[in-house]
Amino acid sequence: MNALTLTSFVFFTGLVAFITWRMTRHDDHRHSKGYFLAGRSLTFPVIAGSLLMTNLSTEQMVGLNGAAFTDGLSVMAWEVVAVVSLVAMAMFFLPRFLKSGITTLPELLALRFDRTTQLLANIIFMIAYAVILLPSILYSGALGLMGLLDLKALTGIESTHVLLIGTVVAVGLGGAIYALFGGLRSIAISDTLNGIGLLVGGLLIVYFGLNAVSDGQGVLAGWQELSASNPEKMKSLGTEDQSVPFSTLFTGVLLLNMFYWCTNQQIIQRTFAAKTLAEGQKGVLLTGLLKLLGPLYLVLPGIIAFQLYAGEGIKADAAYGRLVYDVLPAPLTGFFAAAMVGAILSSFNSALNSTATLFSLDVYKARLNREASDEQVVRVSKRAGWLMAAAAMCIAPLMASQESLFVYVQKVNSIYYIPLLSVIVVGLLSKRVPAIAANLALVLGCVLIGLFYFVPPLAQLVAEVHNFHFITIVLVVLVIMMLVIGKMAPREEPWVQKDVGAIDMTPWAGTKVASVVLLMLVLGIYVAFI
Repeated sequence: MNALTLTSFVFFTGLVAFITWRMTRHDDHRHSKGYFLAGRSLTFPVIAGSLLMTNLSTEQMVGLNGAAFTDGLSVMAWEVVAVVSLVAMAMFFLPRFLKSGITTLPELLALRFDRTTQLLANIIFMIAYAVILLPSILYSGALGLMGLLDLKALTGIESTHVLLIGTVVAVGLGGAIYALFGGLRSIAISDTLNGIGLLVGGLLIVYFGLNAVSDGQGVLAGWQELSASNPEKMKSLGTEDQSVPFSTLFTGVLLLNMFYWCTNQQIIQRTFAAKTLAEGQKGVLLTGLLKLLGPLYLVLPGIIAFQLYAGEGIKADAAYGRLVYDVLPAPLTGFFAAAMVGAILSSFNSALNSTATLFSLDVYKARLNREASDEQVVRVSKRAGWLMAAAAMCIAPLMASQESLFVYVQKVNSIYYIPLLSVIVVGLLSKRVPAIAANLALVLGCVLIGLFYFVPPLAQLVAEVHNFHFITIVLVVLVIMMLVIGKMAPREEPWVQKDVGAIDMTPWAGTKVASVVLLMLVLGIYVAFI
């Protein structure tokens, strides 16, 4: 590694760690409110920064740019359509979540349905995070760093598999230390700082990448060359043979985004820590505005990499790391590598913190030891987190067999995304649907989608209708089933959500106007690249 690269890497990493320590060194981590919810003190810039950075894992940076390497601009749907979900979060979901003063989403399911629903949701979340989410973050992070820093040359390790395992372990240990010793506030602050670095670095990669495409003639010339050489890569609407066909924007893509931004514990936990409802809504909508920049640094570099490396037989998921290594000057490479490490740690420690929160509060405290003190709950949370981190480090290298990490993760995530989303939406919109309906939907939904994905004859049927249309059909079936049960065997008393008075619930006055502007921008981006 170039000495300047190493110096800038160490400097930026150390700077983020020092500032985070200075700002959180007096925080109370002995009690659950301070450790899990940052004392309900987060303001909108920190919420937005943390939401963005938790989302900006290397699964996104490596995987989505890899998908763009193959399919082009149409994969921007994962970024742009997310804005629709963030508007729904700000206007519909967040006020209801904060009204109940919950720490975890299964807590709300316990209030709306029963403790069995809460337990099922907890089990689903914890298994999914341990087997899918955490390993994918570690694997994609290790893959990105191996290409970005040329770790083979730096370490002298020739075996890609051995180097992958070593990088996974290093990243996993670093993320676990951040998550399990710092609490949610330290995660949120370090997220915000790393987010600034990642956005600046991501845009610099586009600048230098377009210059490389034009042989130094400038960004505009690079863009023109890119558009002229590969016009099919610059279309916003995907074809049926691509990973995100246009028709799926209104089915699976929208639904998966809706779960991710509105009901995914890993993401929405920082919104539960909002100081007020208004701060939470501003933070969520600011995240939506920043997501509109996503195609610039999460999709365009993949298209640039295709232009530069298409004839070299490079694997799609390796293209981003190669591009960064080739086009960034040495000092900036170190800076961006540090920001990327921050992105990896952000996503990993956020998921780990959420997993430990789910176990310690909803399983240990709620079922195993109801008399446990706050100190005991926090201690158990840290132990559970270390076990989850170890499991993720063992599973992550196994993902190397997947052709496209991003497509694979989106597919397997829908196994639990769809049942949980259906139950939460029905729970919030209905008053009489009983717990048995929600419990059946959670179990049957996961089993049904799993069978159709992994049993070959059934998987063939899914392939014929497209995976994203299939999961929409499943969601509709689950919702209808719950509503029918609600009609046939309703709750004895209608459910009424109570305001526990945890925070000021006055909404932000600009929520509606900001939401309309964001939706118009989404439409404008799609129209501009038809």
